[in-house]
Amino acid sequence: MTHDDHGAELTLEEHMAGGGSSYVQLPTIPLPAGTEILVGDAAWRRAREIAASRAGGRPPVIAVDVYPGGDVAAIRRRIAEAVAEADVVDLEGAAALPNDVIEALIARNLTDDRVFGVMSHFTVDEFYDRERVAALRAEIGRRTRPTYVVGWGADAALQQGADALVLVDLARWEIQQRQRAGGTNWRADNGGEDALRKYKRGFFVEWRTADRHKRTLFDRVDLLVDGNAAADAAGAVEGRAFRGALAAASAAPFRVVPFFDPGVWGGQWMKSTLDLDPSASNYAWCFDCVPEENSLLLEADGRVVEIPALDLVLMHPRELLGEKTFSRFGAEFPIRFDFLDTMGGGNLSLQVHPLTDYIRDTFGMAYTQDESYYLLDAADDAVVYLGVKTGVDPEEMVGALRAATDGEHPFDAERYINMYPAKKHDHFAIPAGTVHCSGTDSMVLEISATPFIFTFKLWDWGRVGLDGVPRPVHLDHGERNIQWERDTEWVGQHLIGQVEELRREPGLVEERTGLHELEFIEVRRHWFDDEAVHDTDGTVNVLNLVEGDEVEVVSPNGAFEPFVVHYAETFIVPAAVGPYSIRRSARSRSERFATVKAYVRGTRESDD
Repeated sequence: MTHDDHGAELTLEEHMAGGGSSYVQLPTIPLPAGTEILVGDAAWRRAREIAASRAGGRPPVIAVDVYPGGDVAAIRRRIAEAVAEADVVDLEGAAALPNDVIEALIARNLTDDRVFGVMSHFTVDEFYDRERVAALRAEIGRRTRPTYVVGWGADAALQQGADALVLVDLARWEIQQRQRAGGTNWRADNGGEDALRKYKRGFFVEWRTADRHKRTLFDRVDLLVDGNAAADAAGAVEGRAFRGALAAASAAPFRVVPFFDPGVWGGQWMKSTLDLDPSASNYAWCFDCVPEENSLLLEADGRVVEIPALDLVLMHPRELLGEKTFSRFGAEFPIRFDFLDTMGGGNLSLQVHPLTDYIRDTFGMAYTQDESYYLLDAADDAVVYLGVKTGVDPEEMVGALRAATDGEHPFDAERYINMYPAKKHDHFAIPAGTVHCSGTDSMVLEISATPFIFTFKLWDWGRVGLDGVPRPVHLDHGERNIQWERDTEWVGQHLIGQVEELRREPGLVEERTGLHELEFIEVRRHWFDDEAVHDTDGTVNVLNLVEGDEVEVVSPNGAFEPFVVHYAETFIVPAAVGPYSIRRSARSRSERFATVKAYVRGTRESDD
């Protein structure tokens, strides 16, 4: 994270201090030369100065548009302390619809399910009383002092009539941490509610609406404020610096800020290998490339401002994704890399992901969570559960799964599900509809499509979550999506050992490690002694250094500075980069290296 537990600002040197692992937990993206990061009062005074320069002598109006999850009350207090001569208006308190009206409005999208809702298409103005908003605008027009209007949708409420626009932005991972600590959804009285239900409300309603609104602001933002920080320590940059940093990031390799989370099945590999907090009980997940939830750290003079990585996707989708990928997915990052650590832990839940037709019809998602397991490491006894055994009777297996939900009749997974030995660098394809899970003592790099909450748990080995509440099982959804023909023979033929050598030359081997033809992601593995030459060919590349200590990504024409990558780090090469090479760095000590690279099939320029 960018800040300590109390939101106090930390310098970049303090961020990087720690143990001896080369894995960089807080990668940064440079802001344009000469950028000043404003902190605390200076940011709000700068907003007033910008507004005053445009107001033509009348009292200036500043719209402070706060992403839902931001601390509006603390922001208002900070502005009032920083600019004592100004009025600070709480837009949400003055004009938001009553909570019970909002609840009724979004009920159909939330459903009664603990985890799953239906994708919404609200606009932010639908959560406000139009008459009260209009009255507020009129009242602001009569004021004789500078006025800050604070709240989600402030720009829309003022009908883009403010003299300056401030965006207080924050990442979804930070929102989740606040919710787990007792924070609420936007305008909701649900601090004690199940964290999964809070997440659901954000995922299906609030964040979709907020991102739709935020996308209309980027070109006009005068000041970007780090909403992940406490209000008195929040860094801010002017809009042109914010836009300049992201424009540059869309044309060079970069990493998002990974985040780590414990789980009931979590292991110990990441803790020791990546130099994480040794006092943590375990780490189950590392989300190392999920731009919808990860952050970017914009850096200048040793200080950082944290923004959602999704801002880059929304602002520069063509440069980042490529024309064909953008045409297919819109401004959405379709490829996800994450870690699943069961080393010294337990089995993942036995699960299945929905078919495309089902996820679209039931939840309103455009595509589904096809995935694969790439083994970064594995103990001698590691296994992957994959597909049903030949001859399994569907009714019998579903009946056994239902019986297991009472906690007294454990599901005999080995009777029904194939178990395959898993060793380091194995790659298992898992198209949607295939029953699967990783077993204990594995370190999995999961390469998958991005819709990542649509996991239908079938059996969770009788466990409860870290919160002491039984983890949700969705047998009804699961039963409708299990592809029973994916039995022992089919899995062996289509999902295991699908490695095809494409090129061999001195010091280099390129392989296709497969995903199944039903999945849209292509994966290539390059083994090399010194250097491997690549080309984005017009589509985004996502890579991980799966073997070797350190490499650098370089441009043949010097289009970007050499970019250093360490073992197990995931990095993104935007489509706009074109040709690039990955080579051993001057500090490398490994004899051989390997990367896995994922991209969307059929989206390269050479595929024409």
